[in-house]
Amino acid sequence: MKQLFTLSLLILFSWSKLLSQAEQDLPRGYSPAEKAQLLSKKFEPFFPEGFSGPPPVPVRAMGEWEELQALLISWQASDNSRRDILTEIVRAARQECKVVVCCDNQFVLTSAQNYLVSKNVDISSNVEFLLVPNNSIWIRDYGPNCVYANGTDSLFFIDWRYNRLTRPKDDTLSNTVAKHLNIPLFTTSSAPADLVHTGGNFMSDGWGTAFSSSLILNENAPGNLYGVSVKTESQINGIMQEYMGINKYIKMAPLPYDLIHHIDMHMKLLDEETILVGKYPDGVADGPQIEANIQYVLSNFKSVFGTPYRIIRIPMPPDNGFYPDSDGDYRTYANAVFVNKTVLVPFYEERFDTTAQRIWEECLPGYNIVGINSNAIISSFGAIHCITKEVGVSDPVHIVHQKLPCLDNAQYLEYPVWAHISHRSGIASAKIYFTTDLSQPWQMVDLPYYPLDDTIWNYHGFIPQQSAGSTVYYYIEATANNGKTITRPLVAPQGYWQFCVTESVNAPEIPTVELASVYPNPASAITVIPVHASTSTPGQINLYNTLGQLVQQIFAGTFSAGNTNYFIDASGFPTGTYLVELRSGNQASVQKLIIR
Repeated sequence: MKQLFTLSLLILFSWSKLLSQAEQDLPRGYSPAEKAQLLSKKFEPFFPEGFSGPPPVPVRAMGEWEELQALLISWQASDNSRRDILTEIVRAARQECKVVVCCDNQFVLTSAQNYLVSKNVDISSNVEFLLVPNNSIWIRDYGPNCVYANGTDSLFFIDWRYNRLTRPKDDTLSNTVAKHLNIPLFTTSSAPADLVHTGGNFMSDGWGTAFSSSLILNENAPGNLYGVSVKTESQINGIMQEYMGINKYIKMAPLPYDLIHHIDMHMKLLDEETILVGKYPDGVADGPQIEANIQYVLSNFKSVFGTPYRIIRIPMPPDNGFYPDSDGDYRTYANAVFVNKTVLVPFYEERFDTTAQRIWEECLPGYNIVGINSNAIISSFGAIHCITKEVGVSDPVHIVHQKLPCLDNAQYLEYPVWAHISHRSGIASAKIYFTTDLSQPWQMVDLPYYPLDDTIWNYHGFIPQQSAGSTVYYYIEATANNGKTITRPLVAPQGYWQFCVTESVNAPEIPTVELASVYPNPASAITVIPVHASTSTPGQINLYNTLGQLVQQIFAGTFSAGNTNYFIDASGFPTGTYLVELRSGNQASVQKLIIR
């Protein structure tokens, strides 16, 4: 009896030790213990697997709204509040695709199963439990990235070097997952392509454009912590092109109060041309720098369609009245994840969540918007997007279309619909479905194959003219030669695009040139100088110090009609007070700018 009691204690001690080792509840950044370890410079060796080189053919990084076969999570949580977040992710996501629950050891695996069952989550289908070494819950940052060979052929995984030296098991998770799902793995593990990068600081439009903060430049620069080869921005761009198919790589200034500098904390690509952006009250926390970054993007880059990005604002809610610049949590509604026809969004308080729900539903008609209480995790600088990772389907039908703007019947007898559609087996047919009354059946017209060598489009069709003043709802359906059929939007016909039919309207112009508010102000990085001109007008913008001395001529030439942004990098000037002057003909305006 005594021996049995002793054995029971040993088992209990061993299981408790496993739980302590596996479920550390590490933050997204470094914990205090990890910071001490960084100073000691004692780390476990990194043993990558897979192919240490780029894929052998051109690839396309997947957009997060594309069709998924699986969603990955890492079950690392010792308190029930974090377990509850993971539980709600599994509950919702398993309705859309397979959920792979990554567990560090058998004890954690059994604990995860038991907890999910206790919360009435059906784990008998569409849920897999995988034994895979890992240190933390933040699988977005260290998990595998999906690319497709030649656009829609074989699915590959790309694994970067993780920027957490103290979490070596996290950095090898992709090895096990790739073997489990039988997906080829390519790693940036060998110089000169030994790239350090994180998934939360990367977003792809699914068509060769990607966004990050300049953290990626800093972590691969001279003196980096990771022992990787030094890389210029041009070299980093080359690696991302070879491994991810990124041809245009947009990088923005880090945010002062986002301590991890991951863009998924304040923005989200909803499609190839639409960016959901977090919005603070004027002058609060990271609001000025977020706005400066977005205006920098709008002024210097176009979407894959050659048109300006469409920006949708969503509030960054306070934490008991406080924002990150006054020690409030970095609450965000942008840190969401697409899971086929469902979007999982972090929620915090009902009075703010209802606004976020409305905005998400307006942005994505027909999608199931599921809010998950994320208060237990947001203080660690992460939410739903940070603890999930998508795995695309193995045979995607890729549909790209720029939704139509309002069209004038005086100019269009039919409304042109252009699309790019592809599948590895080829496309058997494509169709446009449309209606002006959602209570009535959808009408259908063919979308014929019509390739143009100098554009991305290879299908072109027409929606018949409708009555002026009506709204046209429509979607595209494509069937591959192997019989697979899919729609875009993915949720059609419950979700759709829409455009209005209008009459011509002309508005008079008032000849003015105006200098709007410079921001952020105070400034320390990219700074925006907005100008509005009603007509093309010559003029100049100058920067003076407080002695009236010219420091820099920012612009000299012709102001274009409309809104135009001009930029300076405030980090290149000494701290102090400056004056920004706009002069055009007899008009002049001056604003004070503080650089810190």
